[in-house]
Amino acid sequence: MTIFKEKLSEEYLTVSQAKELLSAVEADRATDEDREMRYELARAVDHVNRFAFLDADDSLELVEELLELEKVDEAQAYKLADLLPRDRTEVRAVYAQERYALDGDELDEILNVVAKYA
Repeated sequence: MTIFKEKLSEEYLTVSQAKELLSAVEADRATDEDREMRYELARAVDHVNRFAFLDADDSLELVEELLELEKVDEAQAYKLADLLPRDRTEVRAVYAQERYALDGDELDEILNVVAKYA
């Protein structure tokens, strides 16, 4: 017998998508006077309000464009969409734990896609 819960599914979200979901929860809690937001929920709402720069649709479009590039996988695309890197150093930070390094052209290609949305 294990005490761990089984993971049924896993899905990546951008900060903008999380903001949209948490806004709905926040609005639901605001209509019911008996239910106040727990500390963790309030902190999560504050975080997404501070760091979501794009709306949810634009962030998904950015992720889809990034996934079309050769060296960008799903996790990296969502991380890049959240961070909106402005220079090569910031893109390299996303790829720091990978077994490969991107050359200048690949970095510039990623930055050009991100620049369309930033």
